[in-house]
Amino acid sequence: MLVGCLWLNDHLITVSLGGIVSLLSAVDPDKPPKTISGHMKSINAIALSLQSGQSEVCSSSYDGVIVRWILGVGYAGRVERKDSTQIKCLATIEGELVTCGFDNKVRRVPLLSEQCKESEPIDIGAQPKDLDVAVGCPELTFVSTDAGIIIIRGSKIVSTTNVGYAVTAAAISPDGTEAVVGGQDGKLHVYSIKGDTLLEESVLERHRGPINAIRFSPDGSMFASGDLNREAVVWDRITKEVKLKNMVYHTARINCIAWSPDSSKVATGSLDTCVLIYEVGKSASSRITIKGAHLGGVYGLAFSDQSTVISAGEDACVRVWSLP
Repeated sequence: MLVGCLWLNDHLITVSLGGIVSLLSAVDPDKPPKTISGHMKSINAIALSLQSGQSEVCSSSYDGVIVRWILGVGYAGRVERKDSTQIKCLATIEGELVTCGFDNKVRRVPLLSEQCKESEPIDIGAQPKDLDVAVGCPELTFVSTDAGIIIIRGSKIVSTTNVGYAVTAAAISPDGTEAVVGGQDGKLHVYSIKGDTLLEESVLERHRGPINAIRFSPDGSMFASGDLNREAVVWDRITKEVKLKNMVYHTARINCIAWSPDSSKVATGSLDTCVLIYEVGKSASSRITIKGAHLGGVYGLAFSDQSTVISAGEDACVRVWSLP
């Protein structure tokens, strides 16, 4: 069902009730129309990758739709998949798309044009809480569930660890040798990864609410954590001491964290609709605030460079922000 149409130069543009925009050529009526179809549901994750020298963003929504966007160009098409499983977590690494859905399965497939090659799903046997990949070890995938941690190498589960506490978030270092796991109790558990085994090294206690997001800096020297009590903390990876504190400027829970490529800035997205950007070498009070970034809350963040932030959220939109 069409809800609107207009003429624009030599094209007829139509919009359907399902949110599909079609461009029909008046010069060549037999030419198939070009269609543009973004998200209709809340976006829950985004990931940045480099394809053919261009920065590309993949965004996923709870209805299983994955859309590709090229920075500076815009819409680049949907990723066609054999199944339409609802997606919980998303990551990209070296031209591959890694997803984990509510069907308890991890899929790792190469990105080719707009279509994913068929891949054998990996059944993790539980609902995923978080997913991360090690940049220095592209074959390594780190998945957390309510009860524990699963390590996947390539397409094979090599380790399943029951940690004995309720897991809420997790991240793996870029070199794949260390992991940080957050719990419902607000504690951060630091593990070393020896082969395919997790060894707990220390427990960090500073948060006053359940951990909801953790991410390592690209250079591997720091990691940041955010909780449901609206506070974020930047930690030194070696000393395990707080590197940036008093990051308490959100008014609701923190949903996502992203680092700039040079590891000098960290951004947090919250249910309060705002994005905050902090410089690690400066006081938290000198933050940059993007108010009302997404109605209903911010659920995805990424940096394309030191001065450009990409966000996505409940309003089913992806937005690009230039920092001063």
